Parts: sequence; C-alpha cells; structure tokens
Amino acid sequence: MSCSALSKRTSENDGESANGTDSNSRRLAHRSVCHAKALEKHGFKTAAAENGEEGVRKAKARKPDLIFMDIVMPGVNGYQATRMLVNDPETSLIPIIMVTTKGQETDRVWGLRQGAVDYLVKPVSAQALVEKAQAALAI
Repeated sequence: MSCSALSKRTSENDGESANGTDSNSRRLAHRSVCHAKALEKHGFKTAAAENGEEGVRKAKARKPDLIFMDIVMPGVNGYQATRMLVNDPETSLIPIIMVTTKGQETDRVWGLRQGAVDYLVKPVSAQALVEKAQAALAI
C-alpha cells in the first residue's frame, strides 16, 4: 500500500476534530492505515488521496499544514505532484515529506529538488513518521 498524505492543523472547528479535541486538532490525509492510526494517536486527523492528481486537488481544497507524498502513484507521480504544489502560490508553503520505496540517492536528491523538505525510504516506522511530522510542523 502506498503512503501519500496531507496534514492539516485546523484553525476552525469544522466538525472533524481528532480524538474529540477542538480547533487545535491536526488533520492528516494518509493512505497507510497503520501510519494513520499512529498519527491520529498523536492528534492528527487523517484522510486519503488515491493518486497524485487527487492529492493535489485535496491539498488545494484543504490547505494542509503538511503533506506526505509517495513517488510511485498512478497518473501524476509524486515528483510531479510535489512540483505542482510547490509552484502554486496557494500551496507553496506547505512542507512536503516524500515517503517512498525509491531509495537511490538520485531519487532523494530529485525529490528534494522538486521542493520536498525531507525524504524517507520505506519501510518507515510509525514513530519515525510521527517524529518527522512533528519536526516539520515544529510542534
């Protein structure tokens, strides 16, 4: 299962708060159920994007605080989606962390050149994912 994700710290109470919390809750879209549960346990809210195109669309609509992006996806790949988000003024300030099976140094360098702030190679522990999310959001 691939792992692409969006994360959002909600600034308004939209009825979707994590763990029964209020507007300080965080929302995160993530396809990996195990990772999603770990993130939710730490106060993030989750939702999924099935591919890069849907991920870009959801990022524009939700304005997340953080995006976890896979590279290998049908249609628009993670490199392309990252470039699209980084080059769009609406989403350019959202940090993107790539989480992928592509472990070559050239893949990592290319991902960072597209605008990702970090790059993780699968398998990634739930704890590492939470720590990276917290660091990227400085929480």
